[in-house]
Amino acid sequence: MIIGIPKEIKNNESRVGMTPAGVFELTKYGHNVLIQSTAGDGSGFFDADYLHAGATIVNTIEEVYAASDMIVKVKEPIAREYGLIQKDQVVFTYFHFASSEPLTKAMIESKSVCIAYETVEDDEGTLPLLTPMSEVAGRMAIQQGAKYLEKPVKGRGVLLGGVPGVQPGKVLVLGAGVVGIQAAKMAAGLGAHVTIMDINMKRLRYVNDVMPPHVVTEFSNEYNIRKHIKTHDLIIGGVLLKGAKAPNLITREMLKEMRPGTVIVDVAVDQGGCVETTKPTTHEDPVYIIDDVVHYSVANMPGAVPYTSTVALTNVTLPYVVKLANQGWEKATVNDATLHKGLNIVKGEVVYKEIIEAFGWESAEV
Repeated sequence: MIIGIPKEIKNNESRVGMTPAGVFELTKYGHNVLIQSTAGDGSGFFDADYLHAGATIVNTIEEVYAASDMIVKVKEPIAREYGLIQKDQVVFTYFHFASSEPLTKAMIESKSVCIAYETVEDDEGTLPLLTPMSEVAGRMAIQQGAKYLEKPVKGRGVLLGGVPGVQPGKVLVLGAGVVGIQAAKMAAGLGAHVTIMDINMKRLRYVNDVMPPHVVTEFSNEYNIRKHIKTHDLIIGGVLLKGAKAPNLITREMLKEMRPGTVIVDVAVDQGGCVETTKPTTHEDPVYIIDDVVHYSVANMPGAVPYTSTVALTNVTLPYVVKLANQGWEKATVNDATLHKGLNIVKGEVVYKEIIEAFGWESAEV
């Protein structure tokens, strides 16, 4: 099979779909890997590294798409790429279809096979290809939140860890999944007081068992959320509904109950965000302010640490890429139930019901 690795062209996206180590593994099975020149530069992997691993370097993104049976990348295709995707071509990447109807319609029209990292799901209900980026984003959420709490960037002027004689900052984490756990861990490490909320008592019991005493748990409901947003300095949105649009746990009118300079970091932005006022931003222009509340909602947070993110992503995607290359997508998804759940759109038909529900469509074809 010919596997193509294009250069990511989303704003400030420096990750790449595969490391040289991944390329080397694929070439061992006799597959050809085409990688666009300089695709790995932002992650610290250069053309010479890929050549040494057995890849073929091509100059343009058009060449990659035109010659490849399967495309392996990081972020969803953007408008410039829609016309490059071919009928029957396998595209393996993060899609987050539920947050973008134009993308969904474009992939339906392409008649390609879209396998989404974020819906590959194992028997235990975990998402193995989303987990490492959620870990990165959860940890980064606290770094960024701490930065934007500073007064020069319109935050409250609070140091999360406090100092002797001054109480530490308060962090509210919505969701006790991978993002929430990692965010709570980082915030607790800085010395902040952390409240983590979820509707899953099993997750809250786990948090209570593994976190230090200054991380407290509370059941998530509107009453409790309204209570805490009045007193917490940094709010992390880490809610995930698999393949579906995130619920709005914080509405526009609730912003008025927050103190000026409160910071919201909505990690759920890829799935539409769990705050009503969330809109996707970029690393180039990451924040905006509504009702004196600072919103940080960069849609590709891990792209700011591309070396770490690319290695972590290839670690988990490569076994599935190998299966798809060795067996073809049809046989691979039949033989592997985990991979089968990654199928979102197949040759013009939406096969993941949460996408249909997200847009209120009546059928799988539009």
